[in-house]
Amino acid sequence: MTTESHQLELQACQPVPLNLRAFNSDVQIPFGLQAIHIRQAMQEFIDFLGFVNTSLASKQIPRLESFLMPANFSSMVGEFMNAAIPKYCKSLVKNAYHNGHPDLIPAGRFPRDAVQHDTEGIEIKGSRYTSGWQGHNAEDCWLMVFVFDSNTARDVSLNISPRPFRFVGVYGAQLTKDDWNFSGRSETSRRTITASVTRSGSSKMLANWIYRAES
Repeated sequence: MTTESHQLELQACQPVPLNLRAFNSDVQIPFGLQAIHIRQAMQEFIDFLGFVNTSLASKQIPRLESFLMPANFSSMVGEFMNAAIPKYCKSLVKNAYHNGHPDLIPAGRFPRDAVQHDTEGIEIKGSRYTSGWQGHNAEDCWLMVFVFDSNTARDVSLNISPRPFRFVGVYGAQLTKDDWNFSGRSETSRRTITASVTRSGSSKMLANWIYRAES
């Protein structure tokens, strides 16, 4: 690794700071969740990733986003938000049911704060894409997506330079089954069955943006 590339790698260990002016003060979010709670959770993730990647770099280990599979890193972003948001928004808790839906549910609404499936709550996802978000089922839910930009495990082989993680946007809205397009699979396919948010669903979420960083 050249001196220049090493310097770029070290710089990429520190995520891009949040733009505090990029949060929407007029956003409509249910269950007592506010934009400031989301901002605090996002800042916690930035602090976490910066600390971990700097520590990895001191041992000459690649950054998390540079060796985890892209889907795994996206999942980690979503799971971190699931754990962090209830720290700041006391009206929501993480769903204690294993693989329960939705991810966050109203505190005290269900026994032991666990429910296998319900429409009350917020489903959370992390994604590198600004549309075409996917889930395993087409269903009614309040969906919130944290869109980010970062390197991936493929970038080294493609000679793509190191760049720091940054949050691009956060979008959320109440979706119905009509806002999903279910994708089945053939008998010979091993692809995981998914449903994708349609243009109507994306339009709802983009209109109710929570955070929208400058390009």
